[in-house]
Formats: sequence, structure tokens, C-alpha cells
Amino acid sequence: MKFLKFILLLITVNVSAQQGGMWIPSLLEGMNEDEMTNLGSKLTAKDIYDVNNSSLKDAIGHFNGGCTSEIISDQGLILTNHHCGFGQIQSHSSLENDYLKDGFWAMNLEDELPNEGLYIEFIVSIQDVTSKVLSGVTEAMTEKEKQSQISKNSNAAESATTKEDWQDTKVKSFYNGNQYFLFVTERFEDIRLVGAPPTSIGKFGSDTDNWVFPRHTGDFSMFRIYADANNKPAKYSKDNKPYKPKHFLPISLDGIEEGDFTLVFGFPGRTNEYLPAVAIEHITKDFNPSNIAIREAALKVIDNAMKSSDDVRIKYASKQARIANAWKKWIGENLGIEKSNAVAERRKFEAEFTTALTTKDLVNKYGSILPEFENLYKDFADVNIKRRNFIEVFIVTNELMQMTFRAYQMEAAITSNPDIFERAKTGTVDILKGIHKNYDVTVDKGVYKAVMPMYTSNVDASIYDKTAFTNLESTLALFKGDQKSILKKLNKDAAYKYAKPIIEDYYKNIDPQFQEKNEVITALQTKYMTALMVALPDARYFPDANSTLRVTYGQVRGYAPRDAVYYEPVSYLDGVIEKFVPGDYEFDVPKKLRDLHAAKDYGQYADKNGKVPVCFLGTNHTTGGNSGSPAIDAHGNLVGLNFDRVWEGTMSDMNYDPEICRNIMVDARYVLFIVDKFAGATRLIDEMKLVHPKKK
Repeated sequence: MKFLKFILLLITVNVSAQQGGMWIPSLLEGMNEDEMTNLGSKLTAKDIYDVNNSSLKDAIGHFNGGCTSEIISDQGLILTNHHCGFGQIQSHSSLENDYLKDGFWAMNLEDELPNEGLYIEFIVSIQDVTSKVLSGVTEAMTEKEKQSQISKNSNAAESATTKEDWQDTKVKSFYNGNQYFLFVTERFEDIRLVGAPPTSIGKFGSDTDNWVFPRHTGDFSMFRIYADANNKPAKYSKDNKPYKPKHFLPISLDGIEEGDFTLVFGFPGRTNEYLPAVAIEHITKDFNPSNIAIREAALKVIDNAMKSSDDVRIKYASKQARIANAWKKWIGENLGIEKSNAVAERRKFEAEFTTALTTKDLVNKYGSILPEFENLYKDFADVNIKRRNFIEVFIVTNELMQMTFRAYQMEAAITSNPDIFERAKTGTVDILKGIHKNYDVTVDKGVYKAVMPMYTSNVDASIYDKTAFTNLESTLALFKGDQKSILKKLNKDAAYKYAKPIIEDYYKNIDPQFQEKNEVITALQTKYMTALMVALPDARYFPDANSTLRVTYGQVRGYAPRDAVYYEPVSYLDGVIEKFVPGDYEFDVPKKLRDLHAAKDYGQYADKNGKVPVCFLGTNHTTGGNSGSPAIDAHGNLVGLNFDRVWEGTMSDMNYDPEICRNIMVDARYVLFIVDKFAGATRLIDEMKLVHPKKK
């Protein structure tokens, strides 16, 4: 495809446009470096990313594949969000040792808790392999043929890469398949829990404050990487030692003020910045509302149950947080799209694109793209909504349906390939055990009654009284025996008999239709991305997030979300006390924290006004996956920990607007204050490097 030869030349940046973008760290030299300097950075591109010398990227780890973390000491001490480590904190909690409610602090290395399955992955190097991956790919090929050739070439590129035995490789697509990079990675799997504040600090404000400002949440937790005797990645062993990193982040005690440069370095999950207007309209007017309604119904049941029982609270804490997070995010996303008039603005941009096609004599090649999108989304909308609704009901919210879904997947797999029977059975049983570990049948039955009518008129809550799946012992009994006997028992189970036809309809009709229609849209999106770069080469283009390491830079800034309202960029401990509601599950405040505030016992962690900063705002372009990302100052020091966006700015996944899009970060001084003055974990403070960059 000849157009691919020009892509790298066409990806340009207007240096005056200084906000927005998730940039590949290996490509910062030049315009991005100049742009950062204009914003106040003292860092060079090589300070941030260097293959041959230690650099900031060596301190940034992908936390369990879904969040970001950073190394903050020469002994492998890791900082990430409380909500990123929530599952591990919960797994170590019980009614006797309620680390969710009371917090946890290891006062020596021996007390640090191992976490089976948890890993942190670092990027060793990034290499552009576009020409290798697209070798032999032609426009005449079908989409399946293109993807087959790309997959073959990607595997070859990975195999040909020189790496150490403990390292791995992966090729990732950028610019909707117009560019490809190969990443060499190394993964550490002995990760131990070191410290976590109680949820009254780590999740202060809970659902009410989620995605909004002013925020007063100490959203952090601490882990440690352990390595073998050679400082290499290793499975858990009592003989492993704290990891000696290539680089760790010093922590600034001077903090931030409005206008300061901020760099957020992490692994953003997914954005769709180049969608056509018709797609944004479909998502915000049809797709999001139906899924918001399902999650809202489930949350009402779960929230009420958690308030009435500590046992349920512990069991459902992580699930509730996961369900609530996206629910509220989608609501804010819709509001932001409407407030910024994003659909109309995108149509205005598309008019400019259409004009450019005419001016550059490209109508024959690309002129049909936008009309095709309109037709494709009309045909795609219903099945896209139905498919996602199935996922919400059968995988996200209702656990009985999730268990039947996993059992069906096992039946389908072993029916088509009996040789994998033992492996498939073991895998399914492990999943079911995991569900039952934090399962309450009364809560789940309430969720079923609330959400199932939103998917089908075939609702039968009596299955809860007849199925084996609601009890772990009887569930496991279903999976004892040979293949024939297990399938016979499964197909007699009331819940399985109820769910199986619905799941079969999903696999035979809904998902195939979705995949067929989505494949065409995806291919057209790739063509559209190419057309944009060719027709409007002076526009600002950055690759959508795809869970790879990215840099986003900006400044500390407040914002005005609506008429006559302005949010200052920093919140303080005073605000925590102002929000205090005794005994409230969202706004209770530990007595010790109240006492420290009353005595103004802030140690070295107050700002120049004598107050302890809690959170601050920046113009950094972030998304899911950036949770736990370090906020780094102009000199390369840690000043905060990214954990959220403002509600009106969650639309930045599709439409970043520098006027209202803000990311929310917990101030590093609040983290230190809680660790030192509240928890008394001074041994952790002692191993960090605390600096005063503004006093030089």
C-alpha cells in the first residue's frame, strides 16, 4: 500500500497547540520536546526515554495489565492507586483482619504480603517495525487476508528480535493499523503488598465524589517488587530480595502550584479520538444509556446490601467499585459530549476534511468514507447495543449468569475438542471458585431481578432455588466425573437450562453479526485515519491509547465546568474535614486523621500556606490505564499520582477539549503525610529520596 510510505512524514504537531495527546516516549525528540519546554519542562527527550542509559521509563511499570505504577525507592518500592491494588487488599482481608476498613502497613520486609497472579511489566525498548509488519500487504486483499499477513509478519518480527531469556516481545498497532511498534518487555511476578490506607482515606468520597472535583481522596497503595539473587524476574520465593531498579523517582516536597509543568507517564488503555460524528452520536445517545441503566439497577441492589452487612461489604467491595466506575464515567462522558457540542464540532471538521479532499483531488479515493460510515452505523447500532447488554448482564453484573456462561464455554470447547476436557474443566472450576469466594446468593438474586428484564422478557428468579450453582460444594459436584456425566448434570441444572438458549443465541446470532459488521467499520476507520493524514497533513495527530507506554504533558490548571463556577486546581485536608460525616460509608474520617488536622501536626508535608494539599488538577490527557501513573515535575521528580478525570472531561476518550478536560492527581505530599504521620510507617519514608527542586 503506497500510502503507508508517507504516514510518518504526515504525522505532524503544531507546537503552539500545547495541550492534549498521548505520545510514544521513543519519539519525543523534536516538536514534542520543544512543546514540553514551552510548558516549563527542564527534561530532555533522553531523560524520559533512553535505551542505553537509565531514564524515567525504567521506573514506570504496567501494574497487572490494567493500571500504572512507579518505583519510588532503590529497593523496588512501588506506588500505585488504592483502587488498582484494591483486589489484592481485599484478598488479604477478612472480618478478623479488615484491611479494607483499617488499612494495612508492613512495618518490616517480613510482614509484606505476597500476591499470587499479580505482576508488573516494564518496557525495555520500543522499535518501529511498520515496514516489516506491512510487508506484502496490499489494498487488493480482503480484511481477513490483510490481518493474516500482518499477524504472520508480526510473529516473524518478534521472533527475530534479540532479547534476554527472561524478556518478552509484542507488536502493537498504532494509528488504526497504519503504524506498528515492537516492544521488548520484562515482567516481575513476585509483588508484595506493603501498605494501604483505610478505605475512609483511599476511597474517601466513594461514589459521590468519583469523577468530580473538588476531590479529597488519598487514592494510593504501596507494593514492592522482589527479584532473584541476580536481580532478575522470578516467581515468588522466600529467598527473593527487594529489586534494585535501573531508575526510581525522587519525590518533591516542594509540590505544585498553578501553571507548573506536569508530565504523566503510564499505560493508557483505550481512546477513540478519530471517530466520525455518527459514531460519537451512536455511543452517547444509544449505546451508553442502555448500559448505564443496567449498571444503575445492579448498583442499587449491591449498595443497599453492602450498607447493611460488613460481610457483604468485604465480598462486594471490589465488584461494586468496578461496576460503579464505568457507570458514572459513561454518564459524565455523555454530559461532556453534549456540553462541548462535540458532535456538531466533529461534523464541522468533517466538512473541512471533505473540502480538502476536493482541493487535493482525492474525492475518488476517499470521498465515500463519511457516507459509508453513516450507512454502516445505521446497520450496526442495534446489534452493538444488544451485544454489550448481554455482556453487562451475563459477565459484568449478575454472577449466576456469569457462572452459566463459563460453563457453556466449557461445554462448547470440549464438545468441539474432547482432548482438552481436563484442561477446560480445571480452568472452569478455578473461575467458579473465584466467583464463590466473594459470592452472596441473596445479593445476586436481587441483581438478577433488577437487570434481567432489561435484556429479555424471559425472567425466572425461581432458578435460584433449583440450581446447584448458588452453593460452592454443589457447584463443584456438577464438575465431578467424566465428560459425559458432567454434561448430563449441567444440562439438567435449572439455571443452566434457563441460560443456555440465551447464551447460544449470543454466540450463534448476536456476536457473529457484531463481528461481521464491526470488521467492516474497523477497516473503514483505518482508511479514514490514512485519509485524514493525507488530506489534512498539518493537523495534530497522536495515536489512540492501546495500553502501551505513553507520555502526556500539560500544566496544573483549574477550570470552569459551567456558568459562574470555577474550580481552583488544589484541594486540601481542610476539605476532608469539611466533608466529614460520622459513620458514613463515603465520608467518615478516621479519628487519628481528624486529630492530626486539629493539632496541625503536618510535619514537613504542608505547603507554604501551612495546609496539607490532597489533590490537584492538570491538563494532562489521560484515560483508564493511567490510574496510578506518576505526575512528574519539570525536573523528573514525583509530585503526584494520577487517579481520575473530572466528570465533564471523561469525554476526552473521544474528544479532548483543553477548556474542560482535567485529570485529577493525589498530591505526593498527602501520600507522604499519610504514610508518615497517620500510619507511622517511617521506615518507608526513610527509603525514599525526598528533594526540594524549587529551592535550588
